[in-house]
Amino acid sequence: MRVFAIFVLGILGFLLFWPIPVEPMKYDAPQSPGLTGDFAPNRMLDTAKMVLLPDGAIGPEDLAVGPDGVVYSADHDGTLYRIDGPKPLVLDHLSGRPLGLDVGPDGALYIADSFRGLMRWTGAGTLELLTDSIDEDPVIYANQLAVARDGTVFFSNSSDRFDPETMGGTKPTSVMTIWEQSPTGYVARRDPDGTVSKIAEGFVYTNGVALSPDEDFLLIAETGRARVHRLWLKGEKAGQSEVFLDNLPGYPDNIEAMGDGTYWMAFASPRVPAEVLMPFPFLRKIIWRLGPLVRPAPIEHGIVVQFDGTGKILRVLQDPDGRLGITTGARQVGDQFYVMTLESPGFARMPASALPDPN
Repeated sequence: MRVFAIFVLGILGFLLFWPIPVEPMKYDAPQSPGLTGDFAPNRMLDTAKMVLLPDGAIGPEDLAVGPDGVVYSADHDGTLYRIDGPKPLVLDHLSGRPLGLDVGPDGALYIADSFRGLMRWTGAGTLELLTDSIDEDPVIYANQLAVARDGTVFFSNSSDRFDPETMGGTKPTSVMTIWEQSPTGYVARRDPDGTVSKIAEGFVYTNGVALSPDEDFLLIAETGRARVHRLWLKGEKAGQSEVFLDNLPGYPDNIEAMGDGTYWMAFASPRVPAEVLMPFPFLRKIIWRLGPLVRPAPIEHGIVVQFDGTGKILRVLQDPDGRLGITTGARQVGDQFYVMTLESPGFARMPASALPDPN
């Protein structure tokens, strides 16, 4: 009996006091609207074909399009590909963990590397670091970026708390950040002269960013609060931000500006039931101590959505069976439509003619 009592006390001590890296904050999450209305489940991505990366590679998170029509992507281990042909073609081995990609007005490929910061690439063997710190504080989780016509680079840093390079990668680090609800994410800009500064702070897992056609505002995905913000860059509201899309039924990831005033955005997951525990930080600590099998995790139900500059939902395409895995971005390039993934062995592609008519 005494041994049993000691065992029970040991278990209780572990659940109540064992040190963990997360310090959950109270958050009263609004009730998810669920997959209803414009977001009602459909099977529009069923016809998308999975294009596999070579040699068992995984995780083509994002894509970028060059002025010559070349489509770039990078995998989990930092290999850079050209993906607009029948099969992905290896262009370079960058290492790190590239996430966001965009081509600048100089034709260079700009990369938000979650391990190293903001990078620039112009050909095999030319990778250079643009910035890995702001005011001597390290950029530990660069995520997505958008390059303006004058060469200014806007990029997101998902968290100032958890470094994905030392915390097991981007997926577990995103779960930690959202479970904790610490508002340490921010958006920064790198000016053409090399000056780097924060322009918006206080986000719970900052993610996708995209510029408007006139570059008068920047859209910012706040994954941990299931919403998108609009930060004004020009005009009377310059420097002000507002919620643009609120209480979404999924967690927004990359945002891709199409240049015509519309945007494609992926949901990394529908909203998870564990959100009901957000008001209870102490209970969330206990759950975290129970281990990965109990902790919340993304739901593999692919969703990509197109909307316009007023926030009107134009198209929603879904993969309810999770065939594609966790979806991270989408974009139409010419007569092809691409859907990118977090840790799947490839990306999805389908003819743009197969897209449904917009609402």
